[in-house]
Formats: sequence, C-alpha cells, structure tokens
Amino acid sequence: MTPRDKIFYFLTIHRTGLSVCLLAVVLLAYPTLVANPYLLGISNLIAVYLIAVIGLNLFIGYAGQISLGHAAYLGLGAYGSALLTIHTGLNPWLAMALTALAVGLTSFLVAIPTLRLSGHYLAMATLGFNIVCYTIMMQWNQVTGGPSGLAGIPPLSVAGLPIDDEMRFHYLAWTLAIIVLTLGLNLARSSLGLALAAVAQNETAAASLGIQVVRAKIRIFVLSAVLASLAGSLFAHCYTFINPDSFTIFNSIELVTMVVIGGLGSIWGSLLGASLIILLPEFLHFFETFRDIIHGLIVVTVLILLPQGLVSGLKDLLRVRSLMSKKNAQN
Repeated sequence: MTPRDKIFYFLTIHRTGLSVCLLAVVLLAYPTLVANPYLLGISNLIAVYLIAVIGLNLFIGYAGQISLGHAAYLGLGAYGSALLTIHTGLNPWLAMALTALAVGLTSFLVAIPTLRLSGHYLAMATLGFNIVCYTIMMQWNQVTGGPSGLAGIPPLSVAGLPIDDEMRFHYLAWTLAIIVLTLGLNLARSSLGLALAAVAQNETAAASLGIQVVRAKIRIFVLSAVLASLAGSLFAHCYTFINPDSFTIFNSIELVTMVVIGGLGSIWGSLLGASLIILLPEFLHFFETFRDIIHGLIVVTVLILLPQGLVSGLKDLLRVRSLMSKKNAQN
C-alpha cells in the first residue's frame, strides 16, 4: 500500500472524528474572527437549537416516529431550570440536571401511552401535549409569569467565571453542542441505532428479530426530550429571560422543519438544518414584508428538489456526478 493509499484509508476510516475535530477548530477560532456580538448571538442560538434538533432527528429520522410537540420539552427545561434558580437559589448547573431528570421522567410517562400510537395519531398526541404545556406556561401567572414571562434568570458560571457575554457563552454552548453531536453520531452506529433503523423500516419485522419495539422507541423519545430540556435550560440562562411565545406549536413545527431540511437520519444534517432555518430570516430582513412568503418558498423548493434533505441530497448529487465523470472517462 502506497503512502497516498494509507492516507486515503486513514481519512476514510476516521472521517467522522476528523470532521468533528475540524468543526471544533473552526468554532474555536470563530469569536476571534467575528467580534460582532450580534453575529455571535446568532451562532449561539444555532448551538442551542442544534442540541434539541439532534435529539429530535434521532426520534424522527432514525426511529421513524413523529413528534409535533418537542418545543414543550424546550419550555419545560427552560422554565424548570429558571424557577429552581430564581426561587431556591440552586446552582444553575444543578438546576439544569434536576430539570433534565424531571423532564426525562415526564417524557417517559408521556411515551408509555402515546408511543403505542403511530402516524398522525402520534403526531396529534404530541401536539396536544405541547398545547397543554403552553397553556400552563401562559395561564399560571403566579409561577411562570404568564405572558410577561420570567426575567432575572441567573447566568451559568464555569470555575467561578460567569457566562454573561456572547463570547463566553459561545464556547460553552458549542462545547455542549459538539458533545451532543458526537453522542448522536456514535449512537446512530450503535446497536440501539441499528435497532431504531429496523423499527423505522418495519416494526413487525423488527419485532420478529427480537427487537423490543416499544422499549426502543421509549428510550430514544426520553433521550430526545432530555436533550431538548438541556437546550431549553441553556436558552434560559443565556438570555436570562423567557416567555411562553418561544415554546408554541409553531416552534415545534420549526424544529421538525430543521430536521427535514437537513435530512432525516442525518446527524450532520441537523447542524445544516438548524443553521439554515435560523440564518434565513437574517438574510431576508431586507424583505420584511415578504419574509414569510420567501421563507416558505425556499423551504418548499428544498423539499421538492432534495426531498431526502440537504446533506443526503448533496451527497447523492456528488455521487451521481462522480459516476458520470468516470463513465465519460472510460468512453
């Protein structure tokens, strides 16, 4: 094997790890290249949403299920952590952990009846849960602050250093996002990921192979809810203010759109989908009057031309062009 072949083999075998390392290096240098706090704020928002979108992609893209209520778990994570820190004085990290545990238990109790449903019945059940959570956040004024929301949420701190500006939060949020990204990439290749892929293809066939279908779906649903809770808590402690309008059914649909645009079953697609949906309004602010129309047209165009998502679609296009080039060379 020639040195060139060895290098190619090494890059092929370790391409996932190398890609994560490359992303980490780029993100490490990003704040020094972009000193604008507004741009850093957008990047931080992408990191927060990416954590939730990866969890949702595992549930939708790998398990083949549908959830139209994941913003509810974002809201539970945000309000749970905020209320614990404001009213009990708990350390925000401990509050985040306790909230994630409570959200995991809540999602487990929700999953037991709802994941026995499928198709649009499951979608309606998750949507209904989101509506219930949103109504509680909106109406329970004494606890949640109602439409006025909660203010004065303490920021996170690391080794006594408060995470109270966009640059510090950048490093924290993207460190957690890369950890979750690595977790998602490894889980997709694990025995659970393979079991979920089998469940997504055919639940009856998966059960005949010894896969406990309901248990597998519940496990990935709880994991996705915990990741959404983590993202919600980060959101609360980053902006130190939350209100129910950030956790509506429209936000749940936005999360699903991020998954679909990036590519169902593509962890890297989650990063691309979250980035595109969050950045798109920034590019369209000059067309404020027609922003929603243009936004919708772009989304529909992507879904029509690349129904498998941007990452998978671009990979397929590159593969087809490569095969055509080889065929033309042979001729």
